[in-house]
Amino acid sequence: MGRILYSAMVSLDGYIEDPDGGIDFSAPDDEAHRLANEQAREAAAFLFGRRTYEAMERPWTAAAGRDDLPEVEKEFARVYQETPRYVFSDTLTRVPEGVRLVRSDEAVAEVTRLKQQTDGRFDLGGACLAASLLDLVDEFALFVMPATVGGGKPFFPVGRRLRLRRTEHRCFASGVVYLRYERAS
Repeated sequence: MGRILYSAMVSLDGYIEDPDGGIDFSAPDDEAHRLANEQAREAAAFLFGRRTYEAMERPWTAAAGRDDLPEVEKEFARVYQETPRYVFSDTLTRVPEGVRLVRSDEAVAEVTRLKQQTDGRFDLGGACLAASLLDLVDEFALFVMPATVGGGKPFFPVGRRLRLRRTEHRCFASGVVYLRYERAS
């Protein structure tokens, strides 16, 4: 059975976006980026909400052909393009080859089917999508950036309580802390 990993770069105060929707605080250093690349290589597919998909698709598909990028970014671009992607949206009308468009009202059924039919891990991106699929998420991974933003879009949905068990942690020289949890039984 497949597993769902919800992962993001977050501020120290728990936000994936600042109050203005910005994510400039979340740019990883090379060491954290290499771990994100490793995590991406292990994914059977990426599951994205529309906004996360739009933030990822154009830059990372364009990056694959650029020679001026650092090797860690070129590696992520290659992995990104090789990995099947699902985007959950009611507003998009088409997506490029290699991407599957799923309507939001079909999200739970589609992700349940994927988990049942795949032994791999699915990497979930997007706070709104994660909130709608929270009961299906098996693991949570946070790259905690050494910055606070004072508000914005939280990583965890407001008002939901989860009991988690830490399975991994790493501290990087830049001050980034990687935390990985699974649901406690």
